[in-house]
Formats: sequence, C-alpha cells, structure tokens
Amino acid sequence: MNSDRTKTIALALVVVIGVTSAALLVRCLDTLRPPPDPNAIDESLYLNGKTARRISLGFNGLAADWYWMRSLQYVGRKIMNVEDVPIDNLGQLNLKLLAPLLDTATTLDPEFLDPYEYAAVVLPALDVQEAIRITRKGIAANPNAWRLYQHLGYIYWQQHDYAAAAEVYGRGAELPGVPPWMQAMKARMAAEGGSRETAREIYTRMFEQSADEKVKDMAQKRLLQLDSLDQRDALRKLLVAYQTRTGRCPASWREINFTSVPLDPSGAPYVLKPGRCDVELGAGSEIIAK
Repeated sequence: MNSDRTKTIALALVVVIGVTSAALLVRCLDTLRPPPDPNAIDESLYLNGKTARRISLGFNGLAADWYWMRSLQYVGRKIMNVEDVPIDNLGQLNLKLLAPLLDTATTLDPEFLDPYEYAAVVLPALDVQEAIRITRKGIAANPNAWRLYQHLGYIYWQQHDYAAAAEVYGRGAELPGVPPWMQAMKARMAAEGGSRETAREIYTRMFEQSADEKVKDMAQKRLLQLDSLDQRDALRKLLVAYQTRTGRCPASWREINFTSVPLDPSGAPYVLKPGRCDVELGAGSEIIAK
C-alpha cells in the first residue's frame, strides 16, 4: 500500500514539474521574442537552434511549435501594411529573421515537416541558399519524406536549374509510397523544365499536396497567372493577324470580332494597347503581374 502511494506521489511530482517547466519555457521564450514593430531595423535572433534546444528542458516539440508560430507571426506583421503579394515573392520585405526562425524550429524538432515546406516556398526570394540548406537538412533528418524532395525540386526549378531539379525529383521518386507523378516530373524537368506546362504541373501538385492555406492560395494564384499568360498569347496572335491583314493595329475589340471585352481568369477586363498591338492586365485585375 505504501509502495503504491509513493509511486502515486512520485508520478504527481513528475507531472507538476513537467507542467511548470513547460510554462517557464514558454514564458522565457516570450520575453525574448523580436520587437513588435514590423519595420524595426535593429532585429536580432533571440535564440539560435542549439541554444533553444539546451534550454527547452526536453520539451523540444513545444519549443518547435512556438518558433513555428513566431515565424508565421513574423511574416504576418511584415505584410500587414503592404499590397497583396504571394508568399513566394516577399523579397521586397526585410525578413532577415525568417531563415533563423525556421532553422531553429527544425533544429528543435527535425521531424516537424511544415517549417521545411514554408522554407522552400518563402525563402528562395529572400535567401535561396538558406532555403536549399534547410530543405536538405529536412531530407537528412527525414530521408523517406518524399514531399521534402518535391520541395527541394521546386527550389531548383525556380532557379532554372532543371538538371538539379530532375535529379532531386528522381531521388524522391525511388521512395516507397511515392505517387507516380514524381517520376514523371523528373522526365519533364529534363525535357522541358522551363515550359509553362511544367510550371502548371508544379503548382497543381503543390495545391493538391499542401496543407498550408497560404501555400495553397499562392499555388492557385500562380495557376491563374499561367492561364492568363496563355490567354494573352492567344489574343496577341489575333492582334498580329489583324495587323498583317490590314497594316494597322485594331483600335477596339470589336474590330477583331469580340462582342465584349475579354476577361482574365479573375474576371477583370483585359486592356487593349492599340498603338502596340498588345494586351495587358487591367487595373482591377487580381492576376499576379510577375
């Protein structure tokens, strides 16, 4: 009886100590977070990965979640007062803490996959070498996580290094349980890495596979952009054909047999440039310009 009571008391003490340690860890981390001003210039990383791991008192998963949330909040504060931009094009912002934050989160919990995806999507516009390093770090810690190969292939594709992208997709395609399109992507990278169809395939798979709503939103916007590029190419062919036939550019859409102004995939009207035989996105368009 006394033995059972002693065990119960010991277990209760372990629980109390654990909860107290977790609370102290969160409080410690909160006191060390970056300044709230999104435009602050004097930003410094409050804890690097190794230091955070030492003081986490064994609660690495909790600390990793904290750094992951701080990463999202950090980016969120920066983009609050700027026009809508996709998260893969944030190079204009001063996000120098993002790579260390994501690196710390993945050091604390190397099997936490969400920060690796975010690094692959957001970091290339800020620091492509850090994006590659963190994603490779994820592959080293999770060699059978095929989505990490997808993310790394995406980074190389963005850099127009289609040979490296094909190699990475190929390695990922050899893993168990990998969807067949990974092997197809290897072949596509090698044959037509720079084509719009390859881009469409990449963003389609990203939209289908990602659980991050921001990433899915970015992928959807990129797909609409690709649709718009195809539409504008088709319209330009009509404009060139009219010029070849008449010796001048059409002054209105009616001259090339449109009964109404053609609309882009977001529902905004295209703008005809009569003097140049060209077509552009309208001012109210939601299509990404570049």
